[in-house]
Amino acid sequence: MLKMKRVSEVYDMRVFTDSGEYFGDVEEAQLGRNKIFGWRIKSTKSSYLSKVLGSAKGVLVPHQLVKSIGDIMIISRAAMPGVSEEAHGPAADEEDSI
Repeated sequence: MLKMKRVSEVYDMRVFTDSGEYFGDVEEAQLGRNKIFGWRIKSTKSSYLSKVLGSAKGVLVPHQLVKSIGDIMIISRAAMPGVSEEAHGPAADEEDSI
């Protein structure tokens, strides 16, 4: 059964990758023509983003890379900037920076 969530319920939700790494927190939804285009994810002290981006505040993750939204948001590893195949093994997809 499909469960619906209000966009307001997703703000400040913790975001993890499909490999279990803490990515950051949802800061904002990007809307276009009555549908969600993407999510602005802010980096926090213990997140992967703060390690990779340094002083940058966050990234925009396209909605197509979101795999699940429940108590947490799960995104594809392809959304992770600066990840190489060596870091996750040969099964990793080609990743592009956002």
